[in-house]
Amino acid sequence: MMSLLHLDSSADHFDDSVSRRLTALFADTWRRLHGTAGYRYRDLAAEPVPPVTSAYATLGRRVERHGVVPAAGVTALAEDPAERREWALTLPLVTEVLAVDTVLLGVPMYNFSVPATLKAWIDRVSFPGAFTDPDGGGSLLGRTRVVVVTARGGAYGPGTPREAFDFQTPYLRAYFGNLGVTEENLSFVHAELTRAGDVPELGRFRTLAADSLTAARTAVIVLASRLANADTATMT
Repeated sequence: MMSLLHLDSSADHFDDSVSRRLTALFADTWRRLHGTAGYRYRDLAAEPVPPVTSAYATLGRRVERHGVVPAAGVTALAEDPAERREWALTLPLVTEVLAVDTVLLGVPMYNFSVPATLKAWIDRVSFPGAFTDPDGGGSLLGRTRVVVVTARGGAYGPGTPREAFDFQTPYLRAYFGNLGVTEENLSFVHAELTRAGDVPELGRFRTLAADSLTAARTAVIVLASRLANADTATMT
């Protein structure tokens, strides 16, 4: 059974959020092909992941001194209730990622980067050794696919005046690459100029905004279908 973990991080409600609508379109396409049994959804804005604390950092450093430690070993290394609480908050999120074939992220651009809700999730699942094979030392995410769907109020694509202001794409590319997600398994879909309809200075770009949204909608449908077909081919 193929599986998908769908994460949204926008502070906006569905009707006001381009990233939520695009990830929903991807998920709908995926579910039509695979069914609902392998689908898991987490709304990082509605149910925020608690920020990491000093107890998380202390436990993480202790684990690192022991090398790559399996989950049961981390539990044994926790020395007080605060550390056990931090690990209890962390392990289910790590387990979710390890249990799926594809991770889908909805990422609006906030101040040129990612929302704090997504950063809190990233900080917590990045527990030392969480995605490292305790036997061979390789990444446990070597075959995991990650799809990042972004929404930007302005234009930050290649060749635009604000290309250098895009800290979403390079950050997430570096982050997931460092975890062992391969470049071929990491996909980005961008919707640009999403504020052209309500910011007067961007009004002249409404046609470009509409074209970008149409292209993004097409891209998520094609990508969800392509990944589903690839999964089917792998199973046969």
